[in-house]
Amino acid sequence: MAMDDERWVDDFRISPDMLRRQAEAAQAAGFAQLAENLRRAAELTDVPKEELLRIYEALRPGRSTQAELLAVADALERDYGARRTADFIREAAAEYARRRLFRSE
Repeated sequence: MAMDDERWVDDFRISPDMLRRQAEAAQAAGFAQLAENLRRAAELTDVPKEELLRIYEALRPGRSTQAELLAVADALERDYGARRTADFIREAAAEYARRRLFRSE
């Protein structure tokens, strides 16, 4: 990406504080699920984009084992303090187990 492109991308980044304020507004307006999504987004602002892409890939059905997906959740919580997102991935792992969406070990 050229330097001007990088500056352009920076113009569209949002701060975790702004996302948390938007979550508060969504919660107050009765949009609890949107509020939770915004809170998770706030947690992910510090995660490098390469790591986010790796996590996205790991979450695709059939791409990870249960242990691998749980390790992703643990790493998010440990390395970035992303507790809500880690819990969300753990919930996804439970659903993947129920639906047999994990890669065979």
